[in-house]
Amino acid sequence: MYAVIRIRGSIDMQKPIKDTLKMLKLTRVNHCVLLREEDPKVKGMVQKVKDFVTWGEINEKTLEKMVTTRGRLEGDKPLDEKKAKEVSTKLLKARKMKDVEGIRPFFRLACPKKGFEGIKQDFPKGALGYRGEKINELIERMM
Repeated sequence: MYAVIRIRGSIDMQKPIKDTLKMLKLTRVNHCVLLREEDPKVKGMVQKVKDFVTWGEINEKTLEKMVTTRGRLEGDKPLDEKKAKEVSTKLLKARKMKDVEGIRPFFRLACPKKGFEGIKQDFPKGALGYRGEKINELIERMM
């Protein structure tokens, strides 16, 4: 499962890229969504917005922690620990985030501690692009 985080804002952005970010539910900076990597449509959409997002494979431990700390129910209500474990196991099996009922389709993260590496260059020099397993470290810094 991919975790995709929006890094850059929308100033001087082309309309097709704005539309793609909207379809991915990445409407604001530091929002994170979970996507299945097997879907070729998803891969194409992420490649299209690669200059505005970072992504990689999220592990189970980080997913559970992110759902517990940053997951919200509909109506902006926090999750309790029991519900958070249930939701994280459902997310691992679900095809899309919207398939899991009751939880918001995105996570609002904070700015990372010690900042980004730079928001105009690709990873590893900067923050943009594919990170692989290193996305877990970034998510930990953003929670």
